[in-house]
Parts: sequence; structure tokens; C-alpha cells
Amino acid sequence: MGGLGLDVMATRAILIPGNGGCSPGDAWYPFVERGLAALGLDVINTEFPDSVKARASYWLPFLESLGADERTILIGHSSGAVAAMRYAETHRLLGSVLVGVCHTDLGDSFEAQSGYYRDPWCWSAIRDNQQWIGVFNSTDDPHIPIAEPRHVAAQLKCSYFEFRNRGHFTDGQLPDVVEFVARQLCHTG
Repeated sequence: MGGLGLDVMATRAILIPGNGGCSPGDAWYPFVERGLAALGLDVINTEFPDSVKARASYWLPFLESLGADERTILIGHSSGAVAAMRYAETHRLLGSVLVGVCHTDLGDSFEAQSGYYRDPWCWSAIRDNQQWIGVFNSTDDPHIPIAEPRHVAAQLKCSYFEFRNRGHFTDGQLPDVVEFVARQLCHTG
């Protein structure tokens, strides 16, 4: 593999956007795509079907069609992070990064319609189906109360990064994610 000379098992990373019509050019997705490509990964940063509602019935089969497997890192933002967790319940992955994650529909009927929150979470399967997981959240997120990602991280017993000034992570850069993935690849290579 190219980049930093990392000899890793990973061959691909898939960026999973949030709902509301997010696209590959939004937020930090292009920045992270470039950073991961520099590490030698094949990066899929593409438009997802049903991008406004982000329903599980569309997104989980789409992830499968993209070839998400044990050599894949899923990097999900908001609803995309929730999709990454649901996918990991039944599929082997190398690892995942969950940015702006929650585990309930937050009492929001729009979120409830996504289908991700109907069934109880199988935290042990999510953990056991991948080598590592990182959770990134901010105490000033206007959409996700901080208790949500703290609960997710506690259940997954994973790496947890909490910030105070990142909101819902909609800025154009997120070097923390690229650095975290690089560290994990050094340890799993």
C-alpha cells in the first residue's frame, strides 16, 4: 500500500453521509477522502440513495453493494454513523469511525422513520465484528445530546473523543479522523 508506507489489511474506506440530502462534497467528507487516500486506501465518497431520509432499507443494502467487508473501514456522520453501527451488527469490518452518533431517534418522528431504531442494539455484535471503533462527538452538538455518544462509546468499549466546540461536525476539515485511522492502521497492519 502507498501513502505512509503502511502495510495494512484495509483496502477501502467508505464515507457514509448524514441524512437531509448530504452529498460527497459537503462538510469534511472531501478533506477526509483526500487524507485517507494519502494513506493508500481506496476511498468511496459517493451519493447515497434516499439521501434525505437515509432509511436503513436503502442504505444497508447499498453498503453491501459497495463491498463493505472485513477489509473496509466505515466512516459515518450522524445518520451515517448509525447506519455504520447497524451494518456492523451483521457484517465483518476492519473498523469504523462514528462522528456525531446517537443510538435513539431522539424523539424525532423523521429520525424514527429511518428504521434504524426499531430493534434493540446488539452492542456485542457491533464490537465483535470489527477490530476497532472510534467515536467523535462534541458537547455543543445542536442535534445530538452528549449523553447519546457517551452511551454508544460505553457500550462499544471503544476509543472516544469528546470536543467542546465542534457542533455537529459540519466544518470543512476533520484531521482528527484521518489521524485516528492512521494510528489504527499502524496497529492492525
